[in-house]
Amino acid sequence: MAQEPGPQAQRHSTQPALLDSLAPAPAPALPAGATEDLPVAEVLLESAVPHLDRPFDYVVPIDLADKIVPGCRVKLKFSGREMTGYVIRRKQEPATTARLSLITKLVTALPVLAEDILDLAHQVAERGAGVTADVLRAAIPPRAARVEKDYAGLTAPSPVLESESPGPRTAALALKSYGEHSWTQQILQRVRVCLEAEGDAVVVVPDQRDVESLMEVLTAELGSGVAVQLTAEMGPSSRYRSFLQLRFGQARVVVGTRSAIFAPVARLRLLVIFEDAESTHAEPRAPYHHVREVALLRTVQTGAELVMLSTSRSLEVQRLVERGWLTETAPTREERRAAAPRMIATADSYQQEREPAFRQARLPAAAYKAAREGLQHGPVLVQVARSGFIPAVLCERCRSRQQCPQCHGPLSLPAHHGQSHTLKCRWCGLHHRNHRCAECGSTTFRAGTRGADRTAQELGRAFPNTPVVSSTSDHPIDQVGEEPALVVSTPGVEPVARTGYAAALLLDGDTQLSREGLDVPRQVLARWFRASTLVRRHQDDGGTVVITADAEELTSALIRWDPVSYARRELYNRLELGLPPAQRMLSLTGDPAEAEAFLAQVQLPQGRSWIGPSVLEDGRHRYLLFFGYAEASSVVTEIRRIRRTHSAAPPGAARSGRGLRIAMDDVLSLQF
Repeated sequence: MAQEPGPQAQRHSTQPALLDSLAPAPAPALPAGATEDLPVAEVLLESAVPHLDRPFDYVVPIDLADKIVPGCRVKLKFSGREMTGYVIRRKQEPATTARLSLITKLVTALPVLAEDILDLAHQVAERGAGVTADVLRAAIPPRAARVEKDYAGLTAPSPVLESESPGPRTAALALKSYGEHSWTQQILQRVRVCLEAEGDAVVVVPDQRDVESLMEVLTAELGSGVAVQLTAEMGPSSRYRSFLQLRFGQARVVVGTRSAIFAPVARLRLLVIFEDAESTHAEPRAPYHHVREVALLRTVQTGAELVMLSTSRSLEVQRLVERGWLTETAPTREERRAAAPRMIATADSYQQEREPAFRQARLPAAAYKAAREGLQHGPVLVQVARSGFIPAVLCERCRSRQQCPQCHGPLSLPAHHGQSHTLKCRWCGLHHRNHRCAECGSTTFRAGTRGADRTAQELGRAFPNTPVVSSTSDHPIDQVGEEPALVVSTPGVEPVARTGYAAALLLDGDTQLSREGLDVPRQVLARWFRASTLVRRHQDDGGTVVITADAEELTSALIRWDPVSYARRELYNRLELGLPPAQRMLSLTGDPAEAEAFLAQVQLPQGRSWIGPSVLEDGRHRYLLFFGYAEASSVVTEIRRIRRTHSAAPPGAARSGRGLRIAMDDVLSLQF
């Protein structure tokens, strides 16, 4: 009969099992059909779910082994669903012991995602508490399969990063928007220097009109094929072709709107942002990044020269100048004075003494005189606040805004109102004869504001036998000639005169400033400066600008032609009040219960607290958080952690935070 082992033998017999538990686990067996050389691919899923914002390992099938390369787009199975993603890299061993799945399909073999653009997208997502896939959605245009045939077999150049020897970073001003001293010529000169140094250039402008103006100049000077445009207005095929030309090094200069900031040029040596204060530079989708912030990240990444060019000056750029991160290159006072037109503010004391009733007149005597004299030498620009005929109707007695009794839409005064006593609804189109004010019962009404069409009609009567041109967002006009004409335009769509305008009348200044918002004053001032750069200088050409507004601080900055001093003064006012951009801000908007549940788990830095809730018209609640730039990293990291935690919760658990809108530096949230 065999003896049982003693305690010592039992201890020795169990020891190998303990050692075996410390040994590394064997590599998981790859599924059948996997390639032998670099069989594992790291894939970033195209998913907006926060906890999926990381690479996942998948197996490369043997039949696609030569086609799946870093940067290509593939399809695969994830949790039983077919999803798409980008291949980041291929490797020999997986990073997990879990069973891996095969990549099911190759969407495109072209490496559309460059390594430096992926790294930039990661940084943008981290800064905005967002997801990398959302950034790539803006960076990479939709695929057009028929365009890819021309690029099959080509090799995309590797990005050349020179972050250790960065180029200059400057804040510049453009004093003119026409002729040989215009902002387009300034950009042309910088692009030409960049190309001579064998570098690539990226230029981002606010809208399609600016793209076309700059492309016309670049193509005429540099030839066709050197510069391409990259905008959503091009259409899917043309946009994708331009993207691939840049990706494969066939074009060296790109001009576009906000998505062009991610243009995949290999050797980026010049990055120009024009009019960074324009709202079109802000991405309306999560993570709500701004072109200016992406440009700052990319210039640090690549070492490229950065030029923030504008006709005015944003507070964000001025803050970087004050901190020494950007170098001020604005023209001197003498240069500004030589290029500026004559400025007349109808609200100053001198004009008030000459015309005491100027507040009741939409076209004061000074404006009428400037227009009459200007028409003797060329076209005259008239900027108005709104388009249409009469966008708003007010009661003559109680001044209340009139609404349609049927749909509660805004009422307008049609051209035949004087004869028919009829108001027309701008929403449903119904005509209301003998309408009565719902507040006081009055039947007499007045125009709240006059639109571009009504202004054009009134000016046509005041200046008979003079052509009147109207340019609005509905029917914009790009350019006018040198012949005398009255050009009535809304802000942002002013046509360019070949030799400049002889005069400009900036009407409805107080109406523009009456809108709600923290940034309304500086936005209006920026529009005034942009319109004034279209006018001839006063010293030799007699150009004149008349501004009708009571805001002395703004009009004085325009008269001095000194946007930098205004931006500096406003920036330090924001610093005292603790408002952006002197401080950073986070806005959180959503359902009340969901927002409160999310905020309850956020651990804020010491001394910081949420402001709110502010109840919006749709019933949602908005919370604001202000914090310093030094605290931004910890705040964003905390927000991303909670978003990841809740998005990864099991199906039965409460998943708060999915319907929330979280935006960094969302100044539009600061409404009065």
